[in-house]
Amino acid sequence: MRKIAWSGMFLLAAIGSAHAAEPIGEWQVEEKVATIKIVDCDNHLWGVVASEVTPGIDTKNPDKTKRGRPTLGMPILLGMTKSTEEKNRWDGKIYNAKDGETYKASITLKSPNSLRVEGCYVWPLCGGQTWTRVPEASPPAVATAPKAPPKTVGSKGAMRKSSPGAVAAPQEPAVSEVCSLPEVTGT
Repeated sequence: MRKIAWSGMFLLAAIGSAHAAEPIGEWQVEEKVATIKIVDCDNHLWGVVASEVTPGIDTKNPDKTKRGRPTLGMPILLGMTKSTEEKNRWDGKIYNAKDGETYKASITLKSPNSLRVEGCYVWPLCGGQTWTRVPEASPPAVATAPKAPPKTVGSKGAMRKSSPGAVAAPQEPAVSEVCSLPEVTGT
């Protein structure tokens, strides 16, 4: 019986560490102003803004039809594919709403909880930052109200704000919602 219990615990630990060895999940950007939800859509990683401290509008998009859209729910990591050169790296593009530009980019999993994001306009004009994995939601032992709850994407993609005094896990965009976005499907 003891052997079965140890085997079960080892299996659960292996499953958890396998998930952590991928960039799939929610990540807090370096400035702590937003989180990005990364999902796998047909072997391409896509990242959308899952929560933000201050709501933003995509005012500098080169596509005039997208200039009024909220940044919440907007794709920023675009079609990342597994690198053949480096084990924990994915290559693709990144959209920067601050300047309306799309850059060649890579994401590299430095540890289960650390993701290096780098983008280049043209080499050597490159930059990057390190994102931190957001722990999976677990019920808090003592609930305390956050000072300024972040806006999040709900199940239908609508913005919602946490109720005053409530502690709620962010409503992450569902994988199917992200994978059906026009930018992802190519429509």
